[in-house]
Amino acid sequence: MRLWVRVIRRVALAALLAGSAVALQESGVVEFTTSAHAQSIVVQGNRRIESDTVRSYFRVGPGERLDAIRIDEAYKALVATGLFEDVRISQAGGRIVVTVVESAQIGRVAFEGNRAVKDEQITAEIQSRPRGPLSRTAVRSDVQRILDMYRANGRYDVRVEPKIIDQSNGRVDLVFEITEGKKTGVRSINFSGNRAYSSGRLKDVIKTGETGILSFFRSNDVYDQDRIEQDRELLRRHYLKNGYADVRITAAVAEYDPVSRGFNVTFQIEEGEYYRIGAIDVQSNVREVDPTRLRSYVKARQGGGYNAEEVEKTVEQMTLELARGGYPFAVVRPRGDRNYDARTVDLGFVVDQGQRSYIERINVRGNTRTRDHVIRREFDIGEGDAYNHAMVERAERRLKNLGFFKSVKITSEPGSAPDRVIVNVDVEEMSTGEFSISGGYSTADGFIAEVSVAERNLLGNGQFAKAAVQYGQRVRGFELSFVEPYLLGYRLAFGVDVFSKQILASTYQSYDSKTVGGGFRFGIPIMDDVTLQLRYSAYQQEITLSALNNCFPFNAGFCIPAAPALRQAANYGEVLTSLVGYTLNYNTLDNSRNPTKGMVLDFKQDFAGVGGDVQFIRSTFDGRMYFDIGWDLIGLLRGQAGHIAGWGSRDPNLVGNGDLRMLDQFFMGPNLVRGFQTAGIGPRDVTSNSTHDALGGTMYWGVSAEVQYPLFFAPKDFGMKMAVFADAGSVWNYKGLTSYQGPGQGLQTMTVRDENIIRSSVGVGLVWDSPFGPLRFDYAVALTKDKGVWDPVEGRNVGGDITQAFRFSGGTKF
Repeated sequence: MRLWVRVIRRVALAALLAGSAVALQESGVVEFTTSAHAQSIVVQGNRRIESDTVRSYFRVGPGERLDAIRIDEAYKALVATGLFEDVRISQAGGRIVVTVVESAQIGRVAFEGNRAVKDEQITAEIQSRPRGPLSRTAVRSDVQRILDMYRANGRYDVRVEPKIIDQSNGRVDLVFEITEGKKTGVRSINFSGNRAYSSGRLKDVIKTGETGILSFFRSNDVYDQDRIEQDRELLRRHYLKNGYADVRITAAVAEYDPVSRGFNVTFQIEEGEYYRIGAIDVQSNVREVDPTRLRSYVKARQGGGYNAEEVEKTVEQMTLELARGGYPFAVVRPRGDRNYDARTVDLGFVVDQGQRSYIERINVRGNTRTRDHVIRREFDIGEGDAYNHAMVERAERRLKNLGFFKSVKITSEPGSAPDRVIVNVDVEEMSTGEFSISGGYSTADGFIAEVSVAERNLLGNGQFAKAAVQYGQRVRGFELSFVEPYLLGYRLAFGVDVFSKQILASTYQSYDSKTVGGGFRFGIPIMDDVTLQLRYSAYQQEITLSALNNCFPFNAGFCIPAAPALRQAANYGEVLTSLVGYTLNYNTLDNSRNPTKGMVLDFKQDFAGVGGDVQFIRSTFDGRMYFDIGWDLIGLLRGQAGHIAGWGSRDPNLVGNGDLRMLDQFFMGPNLVRGFQTAGIGPRDVTSNSTHDALGGTMYWGVSAEVQYPLFFAPKDFGMKMAVFADAGSVWNYKGLTSYQGPGQGLQTMTVRDENIIRSSVGVGLVWDSPFGPLRFDYAVALTKDKGVWDPVEGRNVGGDITQAFRFSGGTKF
């Protein structure tokens, strides 16, 4: 039986060899009838390439004979080198003759017509190289690579034509003539199947924008297939965190319109039903883990809308707690059981003992500028630690939030052993520097210009640095800032600030002020939503009065005395304030620039008196809550409050007068109640024949309600919104000097009007998130105010609140 098997194999091999020989002969590139010795291979037509180099591709040893299979392999290998335009193999008199036509050698590779993409970028992508062989196949591939580069930059009208210019001695120049064309924009963005959210609202969710008259200032209106895919994921996550657990973004169709030379993009959505949270259960299949201890980490609340982000954060927090408790391999698996009739989702979190896997290696790829340690420090786990999928996802989210990269993708692959995992981090860098020239106008500060240079990833170390200079009608100064987000390798942010600011006298204040100082701060993350900042600052402040105001008594035409507190401060000279403080911040906003949901709460306290000339304790609170009303309406509720108290002044003039300087108290206006002038509400000097300056107060409160909605007649990409608002608040309880006797002057006393009454207003505003920067125009009408008191000497009411119906603020960058 075995003998027959051997016979059959030999017959099959002979048939295969005969078939290969026939195929090679019919192809016209190989002509032979019998096998030949290796040493009888003759090479013809070669000029630059050695004959032995050609013979080496036949791979036969001494005394061996060539057969059809080896000749076929040699032919294919020679062609694949790209060194030859033509290869022919024939047999002549018992010899194998290899006739070759060498490919031309490239002298230089050049590009013409490219302006949007640099030569260096194209050179890095193509295969053809100077002093290399000219390959027609490689050139065609290079053309396609160049086309792909331009299409990735939004240019679909690009044309690339390769030109081969013959030179002497078998050399050629390869020139790619490029006609770039214009950028291919997105002419329209449409949504189908959306019922819960309007198309305008969904356009706020995605990154892609429509081409319009403001396209000169933007780049997101250029068609980018990768960005469209990212938009699909953004839409899906938007629905998932807003109660639509069954949502599907079935397609994102982009159709090119040759007439408008742009793309029409349509997102097809299947929303499904809105779900609320039903029962919530935590179970553990690990005997030592108590599930009741983990319930406090559940973010979702029964009866609330389903939110996939809350589920992810719950899994993450539980996983971290288990790892800290000595269970690094424990896995938290979320489960959602839908009740289609009640439209609820019962959430379950099950703790299982996961597979024991360790991280063998973390590979960081694609970071051409950002250093490896900046990326690796965002991982709570490292090489040799237990592999935990939840912690890897957390690191990916942190890397995306840095703002250093266009894209971040973390994948894993098997390691060198069954219990080893290799983690690959692929990033694509983006520009992190900014140079801006800003100009603007505000009612309080007048015209102002600013030049600033900022870098969010300084030298690739993840540090932030900024230098800015301001110059305007009434405000001038500079600011220097530096932030190290990881001090000494810990998740502890450290910042340093140096600043100088000068405010000139205006209708809002009768004096010049100059402040120079600096400080440092530490930012400590307590939870994902809670941050603590500790700070120290010291600044030197000086105010200057004109000779017309720094005088006593009143002299019509020559002297209008300022308040005693101002005259005392002006004559005192420079005052140093040294203080320590902290800020506790809670932030759940869905978008820091254009929020639609969530809240941000800030509580601050400062303690002055760590050296210096001033001693006080200051506490402030500012809270804002955003909520989606529906029909593209966004609601905003805001509350503010503050209190300051002196605790023993080093200035003898202040002892017994409240121990608090006037300049350290709260000055309120449109920052508290719109419709009033800067420092237009609160205690005021009502002494006859004086400047009637605002004195500030030691306490304030304020509440605001606002509804924002987009302008229906303006294109969505304009970012224009209307706002309707109502404000109420008050500032009162002045504590400071009420009398002062200057050098060579008599005692001057001051009468203070300090009424704790409610100031209120209603109004409308126009909000524009423009390419020039945020702009806002408000018109407000004061409903209640302090009308002041009648002064028989001046024959008018004095000390009342000062209203201001129109207010504009904003700036630009170009």
